[in-house]
Amino acid sequence: MIPFLDLKSVNAQYQDEIKSAALRVIESGWYILGNEVAQFEKDFASFCGTKYCLGVANGLDALNLVLRAWKELGKLKDGDEVLVPANTYIATILAITDNNLVPVLVEPNIQTLNICPRKAREALTKKTKVIMPVHLYGRLADMPELMKLAQEFKLLVLEDSAQAHGAILDGKKAGAWGNASGFSFYPGKNLGALGDGGAITTSDDELAQMLKAMRNYGSHKKYENLYKGVNSRLDELQAAILSVKLKYLEKENAHRKMIAKKYFEENKNPNIVLPDFPLEGSHVWHLFVIRSKSRNKLQKYLEDKGVQTLIHYPIPPHQQQAYSSLFKNSDLPLTEKIHQEVLSLPIGPTLNEEEASFVIRTLNEYNG
Repeated sequence: MIPFLDLKSVNAQYQDEIKSAALRVIESGWYILGNEVAQFEKDFASFCGTKYCLGVANGLDALNLVLRAWKELGKLKDGDEVLVPANTYIATILAITDNNLVPVLVEPNIQTLNICPRKAREALTKKTKVIMPVHLYGRLADMPELMKLAQEFKLLVLEDSAQAHGAILDGKKAGAWGNASGFSFYPGKNLGALGDGGAITTSDDELAQMLKAMRNYGSHKKYENLYKGVNSRLDELQAAILSVKLKYLEKENAHRKMIAKKYFEENKNPNIVLPDFPLEGSHVWHLFVIRSKSRNKLQKYLEDKGVQTLIHYPIPPHQQQAYSSLFKNSDLPLTEKIHQEVLSLPIGPTLNEEEASFVIRTLNEYNG
């Protein structure tokens, strides 16, 4: 079986460095908000091209805390609306509703599967205060157009960069376009920890100082709490491991692109809809997502042939039971079509060309 993503082999490449980093943390005697976190924050901010990076516990907390901080700073209030792609993972929506804000679901562009700027403009109301583009599957959203829209209507922009570590467009990387951005370091991400982890990037001084406190019980100084914060801190061990893996991120992204290009060039099946191949560097191929009208049948066929695939995602947020009342009158036919058709092929830094050839050859033989 060709696995969808072999995390064991991904991390085995760097196991000596990872073990050394872990031992360094163990022997330091300092395990929370120490030198390892500080160094990773500095390096990742530099990588993204932002002034600040703040390590937090996970990607959801990263988004949640930014919105929470903006409320504390008086930039948002209960009931304000946030434009968000309708076909995102539910975590993006959870961050909005957790802050008593209103998610306004916007249909994607069918070519890119990212939020459509034209439809975002149509969804604007007097209550709209934030645009939350998601760089879905590793592809940067149309940030030049979205930033124009945000500037025109004085909207805050919070990027969900959980899948787009290193994606770049017009010389600017994911995480550096908006007022702030949330990253996830979930193990399967392009930059993955050995557990949960996340980060916020921003170049806003005031927001960064607020977030430093918010992630640490609302405290700038021990036992003095200015705000009602939370406990959401990237720990020293994960920061040390991420520092190791950050050195190899560009190389791994390049390998992902090579596999993606191979899939593009060698696909001969007219019944398979390939993702749009974008500008150089603007897609880091966290996922390679095809579409098929017989998706479930195709997935079963590939499994029987020895190819593991996943569905990202089988149920859109507006059809989840958790949001059945909020979105009960939603009319999102394109989003529903996408969720019924998408299928993610194996892709990753250790998938070799022979395995990729087998995947595409098997796909080309599919007659469903």
